[in-house]
Amino acid sequence: MDFSKQPDFNNPRQVGMNWLITGGCGFIGTNLIKYLVHQGNHCIRIVDNLSVGTTDDLEKVCAFKYKKVEDLSNSFGEGEYLVEFIKGDLLDEQLSLKAAQGADVIIHLAANTGVAPSVKDPRFDCITNVIGTLNYLEASRHNQVKRFVLASSGGTVIGECKPPIHEEMVPHPVSPYGASKLAAEGYCSAYFGTFGIETVALRFSNVYGPGSSHKNSVVAKFIRRVLAGNSLEIYGDGTQSRDFIFIDDLVKAIYNAATVPNIGGEVFQIATNQETTVNELAKKLKSVFTALKIENIKIDYTDSKPGEIKRNFSDTSKAQEILNWHHEVELDDGLKQTVIWFLEEINKFRSSNLINNG
Repeated sequence: MDFSKQPDFNNPRQVGMNWLITGGCGFIGTNLIKYLVHQGNHCIRIVDNLSVGTTDDLEKVCAFKYKKVEDLSNSFGEGEYLVEFIKGDLLDEQLSLKAAQGADVIIHLAANTGVAPSVKDPRFDCITNVIGTLNYLEASRHNQVKRFVLASSGGTVIGECKPPIHEEMVPHPVSPYGASKLAAEGYCSAYFGTFGIETVALRFSNVYGPGSSHKNSVVAKFIRRVLAGNSLEIYGDGTQSRDFIFIDDLVKAIYNAATVPNIGGEVFQIATNQETTVNELAKKLKSVFTALKIENIKIDYTDSKPGEIKRNFSDTSKAQEILNWHHEVELDDGLKQTVIWFLEEINKFRSSNLINNG
């Protein structure tokens, strides 16, 4: 396979591409890598500081080789290993410049995520999400990387509004997290306009699915609490709404954003165009657990969280038209798959302990 060729964005699978993925050991990153490895013709380089994901998570989806910064070159992959892992931080400017050598596309997933952490430490949120993004945009510029895909946020960038959210709405973020993601989008737009880098910003809605054990989003939290024998804890009155997207659908959107031609400078809402309240989500999850013989689940209500928006769901017509993408997995089916995955992971852990202690 000749990776020295320029990627053909009309037929990326035929040519193969070199992918640099920041935050590749996280929930979204490992699922994306699993998808790419399954295709069998891409080389992947991962930069992750392991603050959330682990190399054990990565090991579950692919074989990989550890690399040091000084060993990086334009050549992606080594021998039988098509996946390389480098432990490093977004704020390491020299690492970003070295890691981007030879890349056809950068998928920028790494970030300080969530409203609550940004409220607790706005400065850290800003430095991580804004300067971290700038570092990899600069790495794209200096290494002639053709495409840069930013993981942004659907509701937090726009702020309080009457949904459905769409790309032409004027942003009014109400949390530091939303502000940092909006700033990152702004830099993407500037690097497209000034330097011609084909930046694409994807505004993810609430992502859930298998592999989300480390996530602090509401679906993963609810499932972990039930499996630990605790009640479901809902902030506020539970009428706040979100748009829940299954991980497999999100991964396909990222892939299309990296490969569809002539979309530089664009922003897309990646969601389901379906509004679900937290109360409705809790009810759906209780039904899934009841079907699996896990019953007597209680719900506790507590104070609302600052910076959280009330309603959030997105109009995805632009993604359908330009990215040729739409969601396929409905919430009921996705929740069932996710709960079963969590239960299987618990059983694997118990079996492993029995073997080790036997």
